[in-house]
Amino acid sequence: MYLPFTILLPFVFTILSPYFVSLTHSKVARLGISTTTRPTETVFASADNSDLNFFYYHQNLDHFTFTPKSYQTFQQRYVINAKHWAGSKANAPILAFLGEEASIESDLYVGFFQDNGPRLKALLVYVEHRYYGKSVPFGSAEEALKNASTLGYLNAAQALADYAAILMHVKEKYSAKHSPIIVVGGSYGGMLAAWFRLKYPHIALGALASSAPLLYFEDTRPKFGYYHIITKVFKETSKRCYKTIRKSWKEIDRVAAKSNGLLILSKKFKTCAPLSRSFDIKDFLDSIYAESVQFNGNPGDWVATLCNAIDNPPNRKNYGCSEIVIPIGHDKHDTMFQTAPFNMTSFIDDCKSKYGVSPRPHWITTYFGIQDIKLILRRFGSNIIFSNGLADPYSVGGVLENVSGSVVAIKTLNGTHCQDLSSRRKDDPKWLVMQREKEIKTIESWISTYQKDLRGSTCHNKLGL
Repeated sequence: MYLPFTILLPFVFTILSPYFVSLTHSKVARLGISTTTRPTETVFASADNSDLNFFYYHQNLDHFTFTPKSYQTFQQRYVINAKHWAGSKANAPILAFLGEEASIESDLYVGFFQDNGPRLKALLVYVEHRYYGKSVPFGSAEEALKNASTLGYLNAAQALADYAAILMHVKEKYSAKHSPIIVVGGSYGGMLAAWFRLKYPHIALGALASSAPLLYFEDTRPKFGYYHIITKVFKETSKRCYKTIRKSWKEIDRVAAKSNGLLILSKKFKTCAPLSRSFDIKDFLDSIYAESVQFNGNPGDWVATLCNAIDNPPNRKNYGCSEIVIPIGHDKHDTMFQTAPFNMTSFIDDCKSKYGVSPRPHWITTYFGIQDIKLILRRFGSNIIFSNGLADPYSVGGVLENVSGSVVAIKTLNGTHCQDLSSRRKDDPKWLVMQREKEIKTIESWISTYQKDLRGSTCHNKLGL
């Protein structure tokens, strides 16, 4: 017997709230890496903060014009861990984590670096993305985000140029001219890693792009989108749960239509402020369901937790407004959400209203050449790993098939968003262990080939050939 949704859903929200510390009102879970990919007690025990050295680089505000304003600089933060580096004389590698839309603190304990830095004897470098954390131009976040003229410098091309400048600076600083750089990123940072390898091949030997929805743009959007995967995961976990959620949207609207309906919903969901429309609570539930799938992995199965709460209830008791426009909506395909296709016109109007910025939804595919990626990269690109878990809703926009012998796709059936970058655990499933091992062996092969080529080049130079 089903309980009324007005009782059931607030209870679900209560059950899930400890898992979602900082959700925002957005239709889609943000790009980026889950907090579960980051520090754990095990990681903190093995990673000493004293190994981390913080620096600031005088970064150009604009890398691509020569107007007086473009010569303005800001302080961009980066961090280095040299504990396990074998040194410049050994031409030991550099692992560089390209920051995404978050403060650098959230990147410093990414498990992939902690686990594989010693194995590769690598210098670990973490670079904070412009406009985030302490890498904010114009003196303050308030000034930087004030209007279109200041926000205009927040885009992927500028971010990649930032990384190029800092990584060249690091190589010079550590006399590491011949140390190969492997760039790593997750989600939006994974897109940046792949693009960096393609745009700056003289700086990065290779790239690991984890859960990078590289093909999820206006010109390349997949037939079955983000919410199709979310629905599939819920349906496979519990059909009863799936049906309950699917029916809940109309029930929320039914209650909201009453004269005191919004007040009832506000009390049931214990909102911080009274609801002014039912959309807000539906939007919030939408984001909970999305994140429960996107980051559904160790240390807990959030979808199972959520569905257990629904199936067995108790008794009655921004870069998105520039060129990174991912057209995610609720399409007519079989999903448990109300139909609400992505509306580009409304999206553009919203960006103009909030920030005075008009997005360029087609520019990203023009600038980075995403269309026909398999055909183009087969003869052009090399040394890129695209890793994806097919339980990640963003995987529908990922590169899921090998492009060539050195542009490879590593996918797992049950993997979630950036799960391969998380810290190793004793209870990791075998498929996850194998995925990570395949990634690191591929990177080791790139480095080994580079070292052989370097020795051959050095030998030829000595012989005057």
